[in-house]
Amino acid sequence: MSKGGASVPDEEWERFLRESEAGSPGAPEEPSARARMVTRRLREEPEPPRGWRTHQPPRSRRGRGWYAVGLVVVVVLLVAVAVAPGRIAGWFDGGDAVDTLPLAGESARPDGPPAQEADGPLPTPDEPFAGSPAARWADGAAGIHLPAPRATGWMSEAEVGTALNRTRDFLTASSLDPAVLRGERPTKAMALINPHQADVQDYLKRAFRAPDRENDPLLLFSRFRSAEVRPVGDVVKTRGRVTFREGEKGAVEVSTDVTYVYPVVRASGDDEVARTIVRREVVMSWDDPARIVIEPGTFSLVSYKVDTTNGGCDTYTGYLTPAFLADRTTAADGGDGPAVDPYDRSTPIEERMREGDGEGCGIATRS
Repeated sequence: MSKGGASVPDEEWERFLRESEAGSPGAPEEPSARARMVTRRLREEPEPPRGWRTHQPPRSRRGRGWYAVGLVVVVVLLVAVAVAPGRIAGWFDGGDAVDTLPLAGESARPDGPPAQEADGPLPTPDEPFAGSPAARWADGAAGIHLPAPRATGWMSEAEVGTALNRTRDFLTASSLDPAVLRGERPTKAMALINPHQADVQDYLKRAFRAPDRENDPLLLFSRFRSAEVRPVGDVVKTRGRVTFREGEKGAVEVSTDVTYVYPVVRASGDDEVARTIVRREVVMSWDDPARIVIEPGTFSLVSYKVDTTNGGCDTYTGYLTPAFLADRTTAADGGDGPAVDPYDRSTPIEERMREGDGEGCGIATRS
């Protein structure tokens, strides 16, 4: 054998082979391509935790009048994690290093929650997503995966593509618009909702006039009271997907499932960063105007569910109300439900709620 033109004696080569087979003490191991692939797969698809569940029974608000599909509204509220975020010992990916590579878009429901760090870093104004799975998520609308369009129901392939883009426009206008996050009315988002869907229009009027348990704007929109908190930077991390199928009367029924992570600080100027995590499942129907009373370019709401962590528990002010470190002990003491991982997207919200029992607020394992 030779390397760089220099000959290696046979006895040296044989000794090298023996030591290589036995393994040299302290030598780093280079995993094979297959090992690296398996390691990465296990890192991205860890085994889900056992026994966590939500607890608050669903509440529903059914449609009335001309629209055939019942309007279902479900809410899950979780109190802030009782310990500092990123400090929970949990599920590991088999190594000490944490993968920081951006995740590919979520085209299907994951098999389990993302891995938890032990002694992860705390969020700061410069690194507001530190110690969180959201650090690997995409920014804003880029984290909402759209499928390839195909002709469905009354719509051509191009029309389905337009409906999917407008669906993402609604999600952006309702949950990512900086003005809406500051507490302003989500006029752009509401303009995309069928004005002839009477029960939904009634809900919207009540929600912004006098929010309560049944008429809470947070069911569809993310809003903070600007006098109390302000966003950290201009990035909201998101992860989610959009799917579609043919619905009733040839409509194109679009289902969305997106988690939003909002880092905020107190408006008073404190540098402590808190994160509010909101997951929404919204189903909308892009109806055929020849068969349903609807304005062109708008959709009818079929159902919407929300799961909120560190956004307030059993408070109906119309605004997300995150708790900071000084508030968390009290907030956690008020939670009597089981532990819940707000980053676990492997279970639908409604199924997670069915697994729970009792009243009150659950405890988030991390923020």
